[in-house]
Amino acid sequence: MTKIVPLELTLAIIKPHVIKNNFALKQIREIILKNDFQIVRNNRISITRKSAEDFYAEHSRKFFYQRLVTFMSSGPSDVYILTREEAIVKWRELLGPTKVYKTIISHPESIRGRFGISDTRNAAHGSDSPETAEKEIKFFFPDFDIKRWFQDDEVQFRIRKTVFNDEKFLHEISS
Repeated sequence: MTKIVPLELTLAIIKPHVIKNNFALKQIREIILKNDFQIVRNNRISITRKSAEDFYAEHSRKFFYQRLVTFMSSGPSDVYILTREEAIVKWRELLGPTKVYKTIISHPESIRGRFGISDTRNAAHGSDSPETAEKEIKFFFPDFDIKRWFQDDEVQFRIRKTVFNDEKFLHEISS
């Protein structure tokens, strides 16, 4: 008897300096697809300063907070809901460590090792736990009902009854 392993959701943010670099953005999107992720939702947004402050509130007392908020509100970011088995761990493995200067040496093939510029401009963000993923998904996709997705759509994504729409960079359930 085969055990059914449910998919997991995670939030990914592709940061403003990457969006300005079409080559880097294309490379990161290829990494996402080559690593068996499906894109459940995709949105390009300009994060307001207030939203950046709210999203990164847990870091408000840290020395880098103002620099991070300023950077994240400096231009458009791509925000994705990604799914696959063990999505959170896999996405964070692909990202590599946060500290870019160390990551360039220790994980040069990671997303941050290849496309990160500094600890703030480290190319991308990924949720660190299922609880954080749920909170972050609700923050950026308030109309997305996670429970309903697991009830209605998860099995369709799990059995790959989806079609990839390259133009939208999104997987859609096939009819």
